[in-house]
Amino acid sequence: MSLSLETSRLWIRDFIPEDFPHIHEYASDPEVTRYMIWGPNTEQDTHDFLGRILEMQGEVPRTMFELAVVRKEDGKLIGGCGLHAEGHAAELGYCFSRAAWRQGYASEAANALLRLGFCELGLHRIYAKCRPDNIGSFKVMEKIGMQLEGTLREHMFTKGSWSDSRLYSILVHEFET
Repeated sequence: MSLSLETSRLWIRDFIPEDFPHIHEYASDPEVTRYMIWGPNTEQDTHDFLGRILEMQGEVPRTMFELAVVRKEDGKLIGGCGLHAEGHAAELGYCFSRAAWRQGYASEAANALLRLGFCELGLHRIYAKCRPDNIGSFKVMEKIGMQLEGTLREHMFTKGSWSDSRLYSILVHEFET
């Protein structure tokens, strides 16, 4: 079963094999991947990612939702967003091409994933993490109603050093549909 969500400006859908060049365009950009635990991607990295995502789509029950974000205006794939559920909680994530930054697309897509998680999947809590200096990301979390829980100090070794993360969350009764 294919997943598809719609917002006023976006289609959010399962990735398909033909999305490879669009994914690789943003996943290989050092500025886009600066705060990610992965990247910048080689072509092989992107092929491996897309293969894992396509495989996850067939899992039953499905708990991993990595989705393409497509701008309705021109049909361009501008990024990806995801919800990884475990029990009654899930982690939210997103990554967008630089050309799509500061236009509200990440907030719009993230809010659609909150609606999916709370209204369709019956989740109780959705959380997200970002590097403390990733201002754009934590502004998205705040805009969609998530609250800062605190800082996870040097909890992750990535790209050659230990990194802190800001932890945000929202509970089902805090979400405004």
